[in-house]
Amino acid sequence: MGDFLYIQPSELKFPYELRKQSSCSMQLTNKTDQHIAFKVKTTSPKRYCVRPNAGVVLPNSVCNVTVTMQAHKEALADMQCKDKFLVQSVFAPGATTNKDITPEMFNRKDGKIVNEVKLRVIYIPANPPSPVPEGDEEGSPRTSSVEDDNKMSSLPEAVTRLLDESNGKLSSSEARSMISKMTEEKDSAIQQNKKLQEELELLKRQTGKTRAGGAAMFVVLAMFRLFW
Repeated sequence: MGDFLYIQPSELKFPYELRKQSSCSMQLTNKTDQHIAFKVKTTSPKRYCVRPNAGVVLPNSVCNVTVTMQAHKEALADMQCKDKFLVQSVFAPGATTNKDITPEMFNRKDGKIVNEVKLRVIYIPANPPSPVPEGDEEGSPRTSSVEDDNKMSSLPEAVTRLLDESNGKLSSSEARSMISKMTEEKDSAIQQNKKLQEELELLKRQTGKTRAGGAAMFVVLAMFRLFW
């Protein structure tokens, strides 16, 4: 790109984040056997800091330029940017140094050839959204099997604690009968839990991970109804 200097990238992409500076870099490659002087301009000089903004690229050498975008104080309505950069370059005498660069060197006079390359600015999100967690068909996050196991195991433990407390407080035959009934319900719930787990595994194999979250939630709701 360009007759004098090969410039990469062709677009300046800045990570955009409110109230934070961001930077990008470009490489100016001189593939000729002559010294090339360059100067970088922008349509928004107060918004960007270019280092170096002018200099000399030696024959068959590369010069790295860093462009820093000042922090935005207000959020943008969209991510569109109209700012542009212009890189001017001319052949320079062999003894030319960075201190010798002047604006007059890039004036088109006396038939001087000044090469110009335009670069547009693009804003990209600094923190792109994370991938959507795998869930059921309605978009609900899938409950992990570990969480499901914890929820299912906590209910029988709660019943056991209730039985222990009741056993200490109630001593009549009616109370013992009620406790025995609750114990039977607990055992039945455990068996139902095992059956539901088997159905869940079968469902996972048949429909894949997409429906696993919904099935796991069904198990939790079923257990809750059995106990309470």
